[in-house]
This record gives sequence, C-alpha cells and structure tokens, in this order.
Amino acid sequence: TKNYLSLNFKAVKRNLDILVISDLHLGTYGSKATEVLTYLKTVDAKKIVINGDFVDIMLFNKNFWPNSHMKVIKYFLDLISQGKEIYYVVGNHDESLRKFLNFKIQNFKIVNQVVLDTDIGKAWFFHGDVFDFSIQSQWITKLAGYTYDYMIVINNWINKKIMKPLGGVRLNFSKTIKSYVKTAVQYLGNFEELAAETAQKKGYKYVACGHIHSPKIKTYNVNGEDITYMNSGDWLESLSSLEFINNKWSIHEHTPSEDEFEKEEGGRIEMTNKELFTDLLAEFKIHRDK
Repeated sequence: TKNYLSLNFKAVKRNLDILVISDLHLGTYGSKATEVLTYLKTVDAKKIVINGDFVDIMLFNKNFWPNSHMKVIKYFLDLISQGKEIYYVVGNHDESLRKFLNFKIQNFKIVNQVVLDTDIGKAWFFHGDVFDFSIQSQWITKLAGYTYDYMIVINNWINKKIMKPLGGVRLNFSKTIKSYVKTAVQYLGNFEELAAETAQKKGYKYVACGHIHSPKIKTYNVNGEDITYMNSGDWLESLSSLEFINNKWSIHEHTPSEDEFEKEEGGRIEMTNKELFTDLLAEFKIHRDK
C-alpha cells in the first residue's frame, strides 16, 4: 500500500491552461537546468509559450554543454512528439533562430510573437528586446552577458568552497548587481509602460514579456483602459514562470530543494557547434518519427 500511494503521489501534476517560461539561457553557466526540469515535471499545460532566450546562442560555448541542459531540450522534444501546443518566441540571445520564423511541426511553431485568446481577454506574448535600448549595440549586450556568466561561476565557487563549509548563508551578489543594471535598463526604456501602451493600441488586455529577468504582474491604466503587464522572469536567478489557471494569471516561483542545490551539473559534452546541432537534429527526428 505504501509503494502504491508513493507512486500515485509522484504522478500528480498541476494542470495549467497556459504556461509561459522564458530566459532559460541554456548553454551558459548560470542556467539552472536541473531546477527547470524539476519544475516542468510538476505541471501539465495545455499550451506552452517559450518566451525567448531558451538556448543562449549569443553566448554559446561549445566546451560547456552539461547533460542537464540536454535533458531540458529532450523533455521539450518529447512534448512536441506528444502533440503539445508550443510556441517558441525568439529572443535576442537566440535571435539567429529568426531565420526559421513560422517553422512548424505538429503543434510546435517558431514565432516572433503570438496572441492567445482567453475568456478574460486576448494575451500578447513577445520577448521584449524590441524595447531595450542596449540591443542597438549588440557588443554591449554580449559583454554584459559574458561578465554576468563569469560572476555566476565565481558566486557558485564562493558558496561551495567557502560559505557552505563555514555554515554561512549562500551569497547572491550576482543577482544584486544585475538588479541595478536591469532596473536602469527598465527605467531608461520605460519598458513596462511602453509594453502596456503598445498592447492597448493593438487591442490586447494582457501583454507578457521576458528579457529583463524581473517576474511581475501589474495593471496599468492606459487611456482609461486597464492593461495588465506580465513578465515571466528567468531561470538564472528568479526561477519563475507565468501560469494561467481558471482564468487567472499568476507568477510561480520555484524553490530549489537542497538536493537540487547539491547536485552537480554532470559531465560536460564537448563537441563542435556542428556536432551539437547534428545531435539535436537526430534527437528531434527520433521524437518526430514516434
């Protein structure tokens, strides 16, 4: 009886109408792929919107591709093979995928933006980099990305080698510094307000972005109309997503278990870019042919 109950408990998933997840930045040191996979296995969404920067092609390093990152991709490939409705919205760190816009297989589609109808109004999804002044100088974005990636490595080393043995609280200075940078970008670009204003002009009640790694749901009054701005956050620091259940939007923040924190990333898979994408295509074909 004990084993039977245990098996049934593990099989229970939360049913979502829509899941919005963004900024996984797979292929970088900061990506919390293990936590992503743990979270994904707890939900069953009718529709999924991957709102940009899924794989960080801009900062991709062929010498860093842990098994945990590949497992996330394989998990989504399995969902595609099951016929799950998935929209891959391209971001600025994976913008090279824009050459594949409108590519579709089963219910999976690569898009610049997507609009979904709900009983409480139309929801507009796009990554948000179009509002970011910094993308006008791509080298600045790239330099900031590399700097932040190495800050993550240093942060993790200090926590593992110094703070944990001493029983201290885990440091998170990378998040603190990033919050100042992201707040500046958000302020200078009037990111949230501009997104809400643009949504109102287009006739959408809800607008959801990623990009600035700041999970949020806030309603703005635009020309006498309430427009709800939403941001799904990221899977480097906030470990968050947007969930739509029973006509209500909410932010889900994943809390890593101690096991997840302790778990090593696993062996690196070293291969050239060509070998990596050949391997991914092979995986894709396997799932497509099922």
